[in-house]
Amino acid sequence: MKNIQKLIAGFTIAITALTFTACGSKAASAETTTIKLGVTGSESEVWKHIREELAKEGITLEVVSFSDYTRPNLALAEGEVDANAFQHYAFFDKFVAEHKLDLTVIGETVIAPLGIYSKKITKLEELKSGDSVAIPNDATNGGRALILLQSAGLLKIDEAAGILPTLKDVVENPLELELVEVDASTTARVQEDVTVSVINSGFAVDAGLNPAKDAIFLEPVDDKSKPYINVIAVRTEDKDNKALKRIVELYQTEAVRAIINELYKGSQVTPW
Repeated sequence: MKNIQKLIAGFTIAITALTFTACGSKAASAETTTIKLGVTGSESEVWKHIREELAKEGITLEVVSFSDYTRPNLALAEGEVDANAFQHYAFFDKFVAEHKLDLTVIGETVIAPLGIYSKKITKLEELKSGDSVAIPNDATNGGRALILLQSAGLLKIDEAAGILPTLKDVVENPLELELVEVDASTTARVQEDVTVSVINSGFAVDAGLNPAKDAIFLEPVDDKSKPYINVIAVRTEDKDNKALKRIVELYQTEAVRAIINELYKGSQVTPW
């Protein structure tokens, strides 16, 4: 009889232990959060660093790469990703308004200066009448490219156009440059077909270019640069989500600033 009681007690202890183990596993699972972050181009060392830091806090960061500037915001609105980090204020504001998306900026990352690049000339003074210039074809990056060409002394833009000028706002073009609009993601690839190309920093880096060294003219960063500060965006309903806000906190650290300075050699500037 005593042996039977001991056997029953043993089974009870074993079942109890299994029960606590199972409950513990569920609790650990419940505390694990996965965040999908949309970016353009390849994943950078910055996001790898942040992913490692988040992992220490039980947060899994999954970086989802997109090949264009259209899909990341739509994917965010549709719930395909939980946040994105690829665009500046000017692009975000215009895209969200045009597509009637309920998205919100929760933090700033870097300013990535736009640059003028060429495989045919080494300085702007070598441009000749009728030479071709590739610029992004979307409204915000295209407008920014035109303003950059004005800063370089190549064009004059109607002041009334603000930060989003279009080709029709070009009031002076002394060299009669041919302005060729292409998708922003292809501006680096079309360098063989044009005299110069205006390329976003991210696409330039992906193409093996160093903006600080290879651009023959780099966008000045000054007090007028606010519209071009890159941001982290989320669905408005998630703007107070602690895990998403933690991404911003980890981004805006000296450790990340050091990585950015090492990687981009001054071609990306941290505004925080």
